[in-house]
Amino acid sequence: MEKKKIPYSTLYEMTGGIFFMNYILIYYNNKKTEVAILEEDKLVEYYIEEEPEDEIVGNIYRGRVKNVLLGMEAAFVDIGIGKNAYLYIKDVIPKPMISSGKNVSIGEALKAGQEIIVQVVKESFQNKGPKVTTHITIPGKYLVLTPFNNRINISKKIEDKEEIRRLFNIAKEIKVEGIGMILRTASMGADKEEIKKELKFLMGIWRRIEMEKNFLPCPKLLYKEMDITQRIVRDVILNNMDNVIVNDRKIYKSISKLVKSVSADLTDKIILDENLDIMSFKNVGEELSRALKRTVKLKSGGYIVIDETEALTAIDVNTGKYTGDLSLESTVFNTNMEAAEEIGKQIRLRDIGGIIVIDFIDMRNKKDINLVMEKMKEVLKKDRTKTNLYGITNLGLVEMTRKKARNTLSSKLTSICPMCGGRGRI
Repeated sequence: MEKKKIPYSTLYEMTGGIFFMNYILIYYNNKKTEVAILEEDKLVEYYIEEEPEDEIVGNIYRGRVKNVLLGMEAAFVDIGIGKNAYLYIKDVIPKPMISSGKNVSIGEALKAGQEIIVQVVKESFQNKGPKVTTHITIPGKYLVLTPFNNRINISKKIEDKEEIRRLFNIAKEIKVEGIGMILRTASMGADKEEIKKELKFLMGIWRRIEMEKNFLPCPKLLYKEMDITQRIVRDVILNNMDNVIVNDRKIYKSISKLVKSVSADLTDKIILDENLDIMSFKNVGEELSRALKRTVKLKSGGYIVIDETEALTAIDVNTGKYTGDLSLESTVFNTNMEAAEEIGKQIRLRDIGGIIVIDFIDMRNKKDINLVMEKMKEVLKKDRTKTNLYGITNLGLVEMTRKKARNTLSSKLTSICPMCGGRGRI
């Protein structure tokens, strides 16, 4: 019989609401699963999955090349889901070959009718099919297996040189010939046996894929990625979480089993609360409403404006009602610093990907500019999704990119207005 721990409401009351806590909330109802991640009582990530079978990012397929587009340096691949998947040349040729600068055309790499193994890296959107790659990865808690890349890589978020050296030596010792791996952030502090155990598990998955790929039919699903609850538990560093609160008994047992296989010490963090109201918990519902609005108010009185377009996302910062107490310079600086924090949070929460351009309020002082950029870097470090901050253009705009795998929060929770076509103007 599972242990029913102290309810989160009681825990909160016991602390007098003084101490901020980190949570993962998992709520299941009528085939719909909602997951909320809170850091210091603030909502930072939210996911919704209505039909698990429709979730295909991470899936590995045996597909057939339908046609090769020489002028686009790309191909369309039938993976058996109704829409052909898009495969770009850089996702076909081996990464070492890309690094060497050797040019290979799509016509040399692929032929119509050819059978290939691909993995979905970006889900379908509107009339576009999913994006796929031949650079297969199989993620675990501590490491990511890279079957077609023989290299050992360490997460860039691990900065301690001694730890990097320790992990590299472990990886070198346990590595399978011809198979590469990436040591994830969660591997910090993990011992050799834990990492070795997971490598063995992931290799088992890969060997099953290799065996299955030789059997008909084609197209064919070879590997199904974990569902949303399992992915979150796998990818989020549970050591940093105070509680994982689940309302469904079946999911509670499933993730408890998964967590136990990684570290039995962490199972006490899993709480079954069948009365969980995810929307009222720490104002999750209010935070979601804010994340669906174009304008987000800052505590100071300033505000940011977020415009998502097909090409990129533009974010504008304004002082609004905030006039400050000292000078224009300090007012602008304080607004930009507050905005940088909120922008990092909103990008994660809205799951915005692709090109992002930020128009901070103009600053003359180079020191202030550097401090705002450092703040952005600090905030983006908390993001589990890969981001790149490129600096400030000649026009004073901050450019960045964020890996785009799934559709944004707004596209999942809202639909385009049929009257104005999404312009919001009449």
